[in-house]
Amino acid sequence: MSNLELIARLLLSVLFGGVIGIERESVKRPAGFRTHILVCIGSTLTMMVSLYMFDLFYGKVNIDPARIAAQVISGIGFLGAGTIIRDGASVRGLTTAASLWTIAAIGLAVGSGFYLAAALTTFFTFIILLTFSKFENHIPKKRHLKDIFLVIKDSPGQIGKIGTALGELNINIKGIKVDSNEDDKLALSLSLSLPPKIRINDITERLLKLDGIYDIEYENLDDEKTVFFKQMYERKM
Repeated sequence: MSNLELIARLLLSVLFGGVIGIERESVKRPAGFRTHILVCIGSTLTMMVSLYMFDLFYGKVNIDPARIAAQVISGIGFLGAGTIIRDGASVRGLTTAASLWTIAAIGLAVGSGFYLAAALTTFFTFIILLTFSKFENHIPKKRHLKDIFLVIKDSPGQIGKIGTALGELNINIKGIKVDSNEDDKLALSLSLSLPPKIRINDITERLLKLDGIYDIEYENLDDEKTVFFKQMYERKM
């Protein structure tokens, strides 16, 4: 391998890793621009080291050039696991972990000189990450889980009223946690199983009809929705 070929492969790995990393960075994922570049260029170097050692010891000892590179695929799992976060009833980071595993494979392909496959995989991965999330929203789902956090009045039957109100919306309570907030208040955390057509607005409007509801918060809501629910609560008061 010439020095020019070596430089070209490393630059290509930076380019391909950067393309996927930019998309992950744009949606504020734990592993973003720099992480994907480092994984890709590291995988490329590992593959080139494997090929270099094969050429260096060819005919002297029995060396499998894929043996070192194979450790990248298993080793990248530890890095990917670090991006997976359990957030209440949901798990986040699986897509980022998969993109890290894929970018490692792309780096290996670049390191071995398999440029066309590396370029096509980069293109397809970028398109999948950029556009396929929109298709996921249209896939029919039976139910999905959502965490809701309430501050309620500490009075007999209050939790039962909330359960009844949610039951009227065909919502199942999968988990419940109660903590003392103040003398006359409770912090209530609920994991809800929502039917497909139910909206967060429907839940909020129904709960705000009950007395003794002081605050309502949901997991993973943007600032705009948070302000909307705050205004609804203030109008109730």
